[in-house]
Amino acid sequence: MAPSEKKGILERLAAGEVVIGDGGFVFALEKRGYVKAGPWTPEAAAEHPEAVRQLHREFLRAGANVMQTFTFYASDDKLENRGNQLGFTGAQINEAACDLAREVANEGDGLVAGGVCQTPSYLSCKSETEVKAIFKKQLDVFVKKDVDFLIAEYFEHVEEAEWAVQTLKETGKPVAASMCIGPDGDMHGVTPGDCAVRLVKAGAEIVGINCHFDPMTCVKTVKMMKDAVEKAGLKAHYMVQPLAFHTPDCSCQGFIDLPEFPFGLEPRILTRWDMHQYAREAYNVGIRFIGGCCGFEPYHIRAVAEELATERGILPAASEKHGLWGAGLEMHTKPWVRARARRDYWEGLKPASGRPLCPSMATPDGWGVTKGHADLMQQKEATTQEQLKPLFEKAKTH
Repeated sequence: MAPSEKKGILERLAAGEVVIGDGGFVFALEKRGYVKAGPWTPEAAAEHPEAVRQLHREFLRAGANVMQTFTFYASDDKLENRGNQLGFTGAQINEAACDLAREVANEGDGLVAGGVCQTPSYLSCKSETEVKAIFKKQLDVFVKKDVDFLIAEYFEHVEEAEWAVQTLKETGKPVAASMCIGPDGDMHGVTPGDCAVRLVKAGAEIVGINCHFDPMTCVKTVKMMKDAVEKAGLKAHYMVQPLAFHTPDCSCQGFIDLPEFPFGLEPRILTRWDMHQYAREAYNVGIRFIGGCCGFEPYHIRAVAEELATERGILPAASEKHGLWGAGLEMHTKPWVRARARRDYWEGLKPASGRPLCPSMATPDGWGVTKGHADLMQQKEATTQEQLKPLFEKAKTH
């Protein structure tokens, strides 16, 4: 479907439509061998476009309405941080990501969202002018490629998120702003409500939460944002794109503080049935842009789309191969598995981990390192063994 034939993001939300976002590209592509854990940069858009294209298609088939450009951490300062050596420029990566998202979005009723996120420059205490210049370089590509709207996502500090929104607003395109914080607020203790009010005043038409915390924690945090925006007499639409991991034991830094991050998180993954509960809860509190972030695979997005099929008036194409609430198990050979072809079984299931010696909760690291700390300062050179040694020693005491 051509872009000119589609309703825009604000038109859809104003009409009360449910807009379903896509899932987590960084984690999904790392598991598939196309993203390197550590830098988490998205050069795969230019280096392995077939992998990025396929993941977009799977999310579209699962019911996503938004194809977010795979431009997470695609700012120049992040691409060259700590010895990261790439064969592509930031402009090449951002352009390739836009082209892939548009190609797949046009295969359905999808919109393309160009995304920017927090920068090493901000954490290194660079000036507002310097940080905004970083956003502007990515933004120039998004304008050239005529994305449908813009998202400033994954911000731990509301100040930097405000700078991003102000920069994105210069394009005249709709702007969404999503922070990676929980109920305790940003890394300087600014409450979710105050963050939301500041972002709306900066020009964001859509505000919300993505990443760092599990779905129910993120929904709770967006509800705090919504209450504060309404109390301030302002108007906005709301979005949520959480982790697909259970994080009841997280501190204010979210899942990055968990000892399992990033390679041991699999036991925490939400089931498709958990996603039904998440989608319903998000809808009930008034959130209409509902998607996912790290850990979200296409089957998770399909579950969101299936839960809200009545409200949307459509099931996703991927549901052709999925019996609702396990109905397909009616055809299973084993009778005890056929007996599981019912909603009450899956809604009431308490999944076992199969790990008898593992705890159900972890103790977050909680080093308390944030903007301005020496360990967060940007450097182009690779991290040295001399720099790593004190970190290893500190880790032993936590």
